[in-house]
Amino acid sequence: MKFGYFSHTWGRPGTTPEQRYRELWREIALADRVGFDYAFCVEHHFTPGESWMPSPPLFCAAAALCTERIRVGPMGYVPSLYNPIRIVNEVAALDQALGGRLELGIASGVAPEFFGHFGADFAERKDRTRECVDLLRTAFADSERFDFKGPFHAYSDVTLSFGPVQRPHPPLWIPTRDRRTLRWLAEIGAHTSATMITPRRALAALHRHFVERWRAAGHGDAGPEIGYWTLVHVGDSDDEAVSRAAPHIAHALTKTLGYGRTPASAGPGAELNTATILQRAGDVDFLLDHDLVFVGSPDTVARRIRRAADEGVFNTVLAEMNFGTLTEAEVTRSVRLFADEVAPALRQHSPY
Repeated sequence: MKFGYFSHTWGRPGTTPEQRYRELWREIALADRVGFDYAFCVEHHFTPGESWMPSPPLFCAAAALCTERIRVGPMGYVPSLYNPIRIVNEVAALDQALGGRLELGIASGVAPEFFGHFGADFAERKDRTRECVDLLRTAFADSERFDFKGPFHAYSDVTLSFGPVQRPHPPLWIPTRDRRTLRWLAEIGAHTSATMITPRRALAALHRHFVERWRAAGHGDAGPEIGYWTLVHVGDSDDEAVSRAAPHIAHALTKTLGYGRTPASAGPGAELNTATILQRAGDVDFLLDHDLVFVGSPDTVARRIRRAADEGVFNTVLAEMNFGTLTEAEVTRSVRLFADEVAPALRQHSPY
């Protein structure tokens, strides 16, 4: 298994964006030192109560200056908000700045409110995402000049100033639950990810099919990277970790992300589905009972992750570890325990 340090860069009362960014760079530097494989961020806009990270290049460039080993990337760029040739140029520059450590996430976008202020059409987002990926793969092919014609953009006789370090391009990650999109990702050798709001039994069927297609396409028996995002907190004991993290989990999921706005209607024994998970996002006991968040002692967290990975068929934990109003010292302690005791217990584990 592999481990990503994931950040929405959630804002907090009494903290300025400058202060939050400086804290974020310390977090990423720590994740680098203690052995996390990846550092990822979102691209969100117009959400003062949620994410303060509207710029993937800001995250990647700053991380390049404060890290040496960890692989860094957005999860991901939202192509509908850009002329995609800009993403091509930025990707090449960021991979050079990172010395070939860029991981390239491309996300179609899930929040319509991001799109209107950019003059972008939310209904076109999936087609524009695919066009951007096709353009990236064309632009970074082994040729001095390229032409490209997509459904929304066309370019003729383009010469890039330079390409990325990694050839033909940095590894691609495209979050999706769509079976047709996963088949396409398997064909081109891209990775994928999902979040804790999708029941893992549903994910397992999609992910097994994805792995089979990936291997059949000749990308290697090891299979793709499949990420799983959730909140993670590690303490010296279960009671300590849960007692400390519970109010921050409830705040992050219900106040920051806005889950649980409708009353819970599912009783004991009801089918676990996305609606139920969203409705009960503020019920920390429910989240723990279903391994939807990974909280506890190192042994407990490792056990929860192993069980969830086998059920949902994922091999990369995308751990959001700074949430709610946890202090920097509390986050740092959790990160170190995770790296020192949880990750080593899972490194050799694979669900496929």
